[in-house]
Amino acid sequence: MKKNRNIYQHIFYKFLEMTDDGFIVTDSDGIVTDVNEPYCKFLKLKKENCLGKNILKIIPNSKLIDVMKNRYTEEGVIHTYTGGNVIEMKAMVNRSYVEDNDGEIIGSIGQARFKFQTLDIAKRFMAEYEELEFYKEEYRKTEITRFSFDSIIGSCSNFVKIKNDGLKAAKTNFSVLLTGETGTGKEIFAKVIHYASPRAQKPMICIDCASIPEELMESELFGYEEGAFTGAKKGGKKGKLFIANGGTIFFDEIGDMPLKMQSKLLRVLQERKIEPIGSLNVIPIDVRIIAATRKNLPQMIKTGEFREDLFYRLNVINIEMIPLRERKDDIMEMANQFLEDLNQEMKGRKIFAKDIYNCLRKYHWPGNIRELENVIKSAYASSNSSYIDLVDLPLRIVNDNNINEADLEIPLLEVVKNYEKELLTAALKKSNWNCDEAAKKLKLSRSAIYKKIKKYGLSYQVNKI
Repeated sequence: MKKNRNIYQHIFYKFLEMTDDGFIVTDSDGIVTDVNEPYCKFLKLKKENCLGKNILKIIPNSKLIDVMKNRYTEEGVIHTYTGGNVIEMKAMVNRSYVEDNDGEIIGSIGQARFKFQTLDIAKRFMAEYEELEFYKEEYRKTEITRFSFDSIIGSCSNFVKIKNDGLKAAKTNFSVLLTGETGTGKEIFAKVIHYASPRAQKPMICIDCASIPEELMESELFGYEEGAFTGAKKGGKKGKLFIANGGTIFFDEIGDMPLKMQSKLLRVLQERKIEPIGSLNVIPIDVRIIAATRKNLPQMIKTGEFREDLFYRLNVINIEMIPLRERKDDIMEMANQFLEDLNQEMKGRKIFAKDIYNCLRKYHWPGNIRELENVIKSAYASSNSSYIDLVDLPLRIVNDNNINEADLEIPLLEVVKNYEKELLTAALKKSNWNCDEAAKKLKLSRSAIYKKIKKYGLSYQVNKI
């Protein structure tokens, strides 16, 4: 055993001679027992002037004694040497305590990396880190501006009340449940609440409960330790609840969360702690919960599909998002904003024709704001000129709102003819009276277009328009 110890001692000393890194070793009292030549050169001291002295006499701001006292290890940290013979010099260092087979502290070891390329790498990392932090802060400022209550379009009285309720909710730490139809902007509203709250500087993590398979839900929320199960990532994975610590976690479509996970989420809300899969450690967390659903949760409670106790935990503040059909005065304001965004993205200058306003306002919008945005995108792509006209809109929208009380007094065939004539005229104008293009828009043959032009007496307008 003694022979083996001597062999390893010789190997250790040879290693200290060969390396360009500085190494210094202390006993459990912080007395230097060994130091190699590179470290002596850096410290501008001879080896005999280091051995037998307390580490703090040689490196006044050394952390090796603290490392032993509190039993921790540091790797790749930048240490600034102050005091002693070295003034304001930096090096990348590793530090660790050393213990025997019985777990008793017997000393410490410090490694300092002096090679220029090592320091250059460290400097580059620091520069990139500072740049990353700058962009993170700029992004955070942009998000706060983008998702603010002032940025939400809507001036009709019933929506203004909802915005006021959201602003009040943002000032609290209570759970919020957003309910309402699909496409009413629940996720956007959740982000607005987060960025108006004291937690705005912390992350907001979104989880779509409808899209995550049941078998993956637990690992997504709580994370896992390395080797926790077959296929687990090396090093483990941080859960969404841990990442959101200090901030907000948004559960979209909470009504689709499996019952098993509802129980575990309830426990988190009660205890404010999480336990990653395969871990024995319990991690305290501080997160604000915002949830959203299109489903009728009280009805789901009756059928046993949703836990009643979880519902009351989530439903501290309830905000019911109203459908777009109940916000008629806001429709064109939204449509104009979507169009402006597209013009900026596509570097275009398109505007709406006058007929568009009434058409969009009369439509019932079952898909709400999301449908409106997609319709504007579709019309933008369909338009071949600087105007977006009725012919560029999907037929379901034009057909849905072109019947009014006056139409009921006119014979059906006449109404159909009038509408067909209007649609044909709009298609021809849009195509600059190119019959082939008009035929494609209306999904008719070229000969059918000519017949209808003649039928409605439009042929004389060809050279006038």
